[in-house]
Amino acid sequence: MGSANERATARGSATLPGLFLELSRPFTLVAPALGFASGAATAVGAYPRESWRADLILYPLIGLTMAAVLNAASNALNQIYDLDIDAVNKPKRPLPSRRLSLRDAWIFALLAYAVALVLAWFVQPGGRHECFWIVVAATLITVLYSVPPFRTKRLGIWANVTIAVPRGVLLKVAGWSSVKTIAGLEPWYIGAIFGLFLLGASTTKDFADMEGDARGGCRTLPIIYGVRRAAWMISPSFVVPFLMIAVGAWTGILTGEFILLQALAALMTAYGVYVCYLMLRRPEELAVEENHVSWAHMYRMMFVAQLGFAVAYLL
Repeated sequence: MGSANERATARGSATLPGLFLELSRPFTLVAPALGFASGAATAVGAYPRESWRADLILYPLIGLTMAAVLNAASNALNQIYDLDIDAVNKPKRPLPSRRLSLRDAWIFALLAYAVALVLAWFVQPGGRHECFWIVVAATLITVLYSVPPFRTKRLGIWANVTIAVPRGVLLKVAGWSSVKTIAGLEPWYIGAIFGLFLLGASTTKDFADMEGDARGGCRTLPIIYGVRRAAWMISPSFVVPFLMIAVGAWTGILTGEFILLQALAALMTAYGVYVCYLMLRRPEELAVEENHVSWAHMYRMMFVAQLGFAVAYLL
């Protein structure tokens, strides 16, 4: 990565904390923090509804901070092992632009993982450490995603699975664990909704990265199946998970406000159909635009769904 003087020249006026913040990709930290908070809010309103106590604020606050820190650690680790890919796809990032050394990136990643695990240990309602063990599992999966010899990022659908499980399923269950025990179907059903969404929606970031991913040996769905077919393959993930909200409310698996859950299901299903329309009307544009509009809509859908669940359970 060059000498210290060369890195200082490349860094310019940027400070090391500023580069660490850039490495963490701060925009992407909002979704896990909100997801954890939404999971906690859902648990508060789920049957039997929780009576007010101070730890209903304390543990979710610690947990949402943990979720953001863990995601920052995962982002840093991914960029360390994606250096050659990012040199093609994202050359302005701190590592490929040589504004940050690999050594400093490793320090940040390891420290962030350690902080996330410590914070998770302190999320212990009723003395339970369920959140900690969920975070241990999520940490291991993020390592499998980025680090050889596993590096599931290069293995087609397995890349999607190792994104969907920690950032969809386990995130919601971890949020629930900051209030109630996870020994029941409801938190896992909610987690499955978000996991199935991310199973397909996470591919929206891969279309514009095909050149660098191919050079780096990462066989993402667009590379394996082509842009058009991959777009059709992921389309059900924008609709089917949200139909599960309606089914869960009808069957009593979801114990939030019935009418609000049905309204959320209808809203998110319609939103998902709209995003599918944007993707499928001209799928070739997915590989041309640096961040296709469907990528931004993926995050917006996550935000709306997270807030919708919180509202449906708290009101």
